[in-house]
Amino acid sequence: MYIGNVIASTVSLVCIIFTIICLGYLIGNIKIKGISLGSAGVLLVALIFGIIAKNNPEICIGSQTITLFDADIKSKYSLISSIGTCLFVTSIGFIAGPKFFRTFNSKTISYIYIGIIVILVGSLCTLLFIKLDSNLTPSFAAGLMTGALTSTPGLSAAKEVLNGNADLTTAGYGIAYLFGVLGVVLFVQIVPKLLKVDMELERKNFIAANVVNGAKPEGNYKKLDSFGFFPFFFAIVLGCFIGSFYIPGINFSLGNSGGCLIAGLIIGHFGHIGKIDCSVNSNTIKAMRELGLILFLVGAGVPGGVNFANNIKLSYFIYGVIITLVPMIVGYIVATKLFKMNLFNALGSITGGMTSTPALGALIQTTGTDDVASAYAASYPIALVTVVIVVKLIVMFS
Repeated sequence: MYIGNVIASTVSLVCIIFTIICLGYLIGNIKIKGISLGSAGVLLVALIFGIIAKNNPEICIGSQTITLFDADIKSKYSLISSIGTCLFVTSIGFIAGPKFFRTFNSKTISYIYIGIIVILVGSLCTLLFIKLDSNLTPSFAAGLMTGALTSTPGLSAAKEVLNGNADLTTAGYGIAYLFGVLGVVLFVQIVPKLLKVDMELERKNFIAANVVNGAKPEGNYKKLDSFGFFPFFFAIVLGCFIGSFYIPGINFSLGNSGGCLIAGLIIGHFGHIGKIDCSVNSNTIKAMRELGLILFLVGAGVPGGVNFANNIKLSYFIYGVIITLVPMIVGYIVATKLFKMNLFNALGSITGGMTSTPALGALIQTTGTDDVASAYAASYPIALVTVVIVVKLIVMFS
């Protein structure tokens, strides 16, 4: 009994979170024919824990009862997910910022087009399923679409529509989210292998083509800390303000994710505020990017597993798989054949179009260069805006 009580006192929410992360890294590093989940292994473990928690919300160890999941804990996971998102997208902004605006040209416009195309193809698939399946309501279909495209802002937008059913929308999101994340993570790893790409040569050519001189301004600027924590966290604060502004009429905002990305791009571009040096140590950026990613995966994965267990139905799961795969395939064909993008930029723009945080992390690991973040950063904001508008229209008029 004493041992049981000791174990029970140890199993806190913090302990659970870090256990999920540890197990996720172990699973994520298992390779099958060169393909691995990487950081997305954390998501898989979080989803499994969510499914277990749904069936066993409370467990007894010794004389103590441990709550694995309830409304209060769900809100804590939501906070963890939000913090993770802010850390990750701000990192991407700092990575892409020094080059993003200096290289804004016709190629960058192509990235924006890919972001729009990916969302529109996903919406067409969704509308097709609504027409073919009389039992599929627009609210539920909108949830499937936002889950398949891993768009939490899209989910929030769909739930705001007055004539919609917020509970059905959340249910659809939970079913499609699982493959929505894992599908894109695997896609960016499988495509290079299917094409038998020489990744080392591709990486050298890509880096050579993306060299930009004069990335940081010269001057006598005061650095407040050696790691660059001040400018990094200031960018998050600024991003939260940017993301809080609503566009009247459509009730749209960029949210913390879109706002932090833009703030990171701006501060990363200028490199200073007045006389304050706002450059961030590259190791700090990488650490924040990975920390943010895994916190996001835990925070989104556990509630996602609960929703998945609550609402799973095979036909709906298949709809979600199609809504995930078809936009990526179409986007890749358009990117490489019409816009003549190289492999790295094509996949980067697709991950941005899919608004997939974990997929960018997997793509950076696969390509071995942070520069793919520029294509992601270009397509992500327009994809975010497009998905919010489209899901509102689907719920209102389908």
